[in-house]
Amino acid sequence: MQKVWPTPSISAPSDPMQGWLYDGVTAVRRTVRVERDGSGWRLLLEEGDAESLDPSRLQPVETRGETEIYGWKDRPGWRLGLYKPLDPDFAAALPRMTIYGRWIDRIGLWRAAGIGIAASAALLLLVNRLPDLLAPLVPFSWEQKYGDALLGDADARLCAAPTGQKALDAMAARLSPSAGHYKVRVADIPIVNAVALPGGNIVIFKALLDEAEGPDEVAGVLGHEIAHVENRDVTRALIRQYGFSLSLSALGGPVGGNIETLSAARYSREAEARADGGSIAALARARISPLPTARFFERLAAAEKGAGGLAEPLAYLGSHPLSETRRQRFVASARKGAAYRPALSAQEWLQLREICATPRKK
Repeated sequence: MQKVWPTPSISAPSDPMQGWLYDGVTAVRRTVRVERDGSGWRLLLEEGDAESLDPSRLQPVETRGETEIYGWKDRPGWRLGLYKPLDPDFAAALPRMTIYGRWIDRIGLWRAAGIGIAASAALLLLVNRLPDLLAPLVPFSWEQKYGDALLGDADARLCAAPTGQKALDAMAARLSPSAGHYKVRVADIPIVNAVALPGGNIVIFKALLDEAEGPDEVAGVLGHEIAHVENRDVTRALIRQYGFSLSLSALGGPVGGNIETLSAARYSREAEARADGGSIAALARARISPLPTARFFERLAAAEKGAGGLAEPLAYLGSHPLSETRRQRFVASARKGAAYRPALSAQEWLQLREICATPRKK
């Protein structure tokens, strides 16, 4: 006579836990129950077979309706379904059922979402600040090697008039006591721009000299680029744009670009503000008025606005975005009654503007 098992009760937690079993060997679904066995548990099959059961060896699989389904770590295909509610002691010994993931289930979905949002914000902040942390780790000798290689790559376009170069060096010396360690050159490139290269190299494009109405305007721009060099903003910009590993590869290896490409590198808003402050401080030390620089920026901005922002010669605004606040900062730094003097004499200014008139020796 076939034994009839009682219908499982879900109202009496003290009743033996009932359910079903697939043993992973056959496709037969067997009726089972779990009951106490002294201090442990055992699994009883309807045929009368029994085996000890260690709840900690079970693996939660899913909850399906009123059934909790578990697997066995060492038995592929083994599935045990137990009808709710489970015995509290047995349930306490079971691994917790995973819904979203172990740590999410442990702390709760909404708390996990909050942690995720906070972690994402922290990661974005770290990525934004990473160039500031990594730039000092790059050996300055690598920067010099890369910057010198860039200058060498553009050698045919660098201007060579000795008197013009002497005037430019004199301007740089007035702006920074460290100017003797830098290489400031003019390149015969028809773009209104100036660029700080790695390793203390600075290049002013000839079109910027043509656009300037006096040496004081050029001095403000040069002071800004010198500040970028002294703050190591060039390396920060390279890391921000190309990543740390690629930047190290470029700085430590062969030249992978040119001056025009590097001039498109963007500085952060904080870096531009620091460079403005450095330029203003340098102009003040040299007793050069900051007002011409402010007028130069204002004139460039007006020219770009009139051209719809598409004028390629005004690339300075692309790599050094200007704002009314920045212009006003130069205006506000002017001191009433100060005994300002020109950045260069009239003769030196003329020599600087003619720096590209002497052809380079082949």
